[in-house]
Amino acid sequence: MWSLPPPTPSAILPAMGDLRILVGDLHFTARWESQAPRTIERIRDMLPLRNKLIHCRWSGEGCWIPFGDIDLGTGWENHTSHPAPGELIVYPGGFSECEILLAYGGVAFSSKLGQLAGNHFATIVDGREQLPEMGRRVLWQGAQDITIEGQ
Repeated sequence: MWSLPPPTPSAILPAMGDLRILVGDLHFTARWESQAPRTIERIRDMLPLRNKLIHCRWSGEGCWIPFGDIDLGTGWENHTSHPAPGELIVYPGGFSECEILLAYGGVAFSSKLGQLAGNHFATIVDGREQLPEMGRRVLWQGAQDITIEGQ
């Protein structure tokens, strides 16, 4: 079970590099989205993150990393229900379980309870052409190892 300390308020995040994301042998680089400073701070606390990436059940062309019933304590910031391919969003907890979603195509973010919104905290900038292959592997071959780490 994930457990995080309460969020600390911060008006300005310290300088940070990009994210490196590995899904099996597929390599991606993502940039942080400055409009989600509380979310970025919480995700940075979780790095390096090693887990399984599984295909979305309700949302369309997306894959997710489940975190169970933790509450990130970030509230909503830079949130969307329709992330574009390559956008990473996090549902901070509440009605459904906390999760990170990585869109590889069209997504209408939802759960068995209905439509959700997640905080857009990072966007893939290198390796975007591999997103359809990532989605195909997760859909047809099952859960894939994923590592997300700062650079």
